[in-house]
Amino acid sequence: MLKVSRLTPLLDKYAISASAICAVHCICLPLFLGVFPALSTSIFGQERFHQILIWVVVPLSFISLALGCKRHKRKVVALLGLVGITVLSSTVVLGHDVLGESGERVATFLGALAIAAAHVRNYVLCRKTRCNR
Repeated sequence: MLKVSRLTPLLDKYAISASAICAVHCICLPLFLGVFPALSTSIFGQERFHQILIWVVVPLSFISLALGCKRHKRKVVALLGLVGITVLSSTVVLGHDVLGESGERVATFLGALAIAAAHVRNYVLCRKTRCNR
């Protein structure tokens, strides 16, 4: 049976990937819709896609960062992850109606970047301190 702490690197990789997908989706969607207008009828062209990603990113981030920070004791990693989660979640809730198109893109990108940076740091620290043992 796989130890829970051995899941941390895998969860970090999934969270980084989900954050990157969120950022790329938000930044590139207008270009993709211009090239592939039929994309707007799929889930990828809808605002709901960000909401779905939040339901993936938040639990992955909380679990992975909690497991890693419990072992390597670097609270700044957890703080960076929480800032990213807060920004990303706020962006989804407020949306482009409050933030505007550009504000939503910038906030999504910054939130996703903070989450990804926290997970990269968590991954590196876990490798150094052998969190998976």
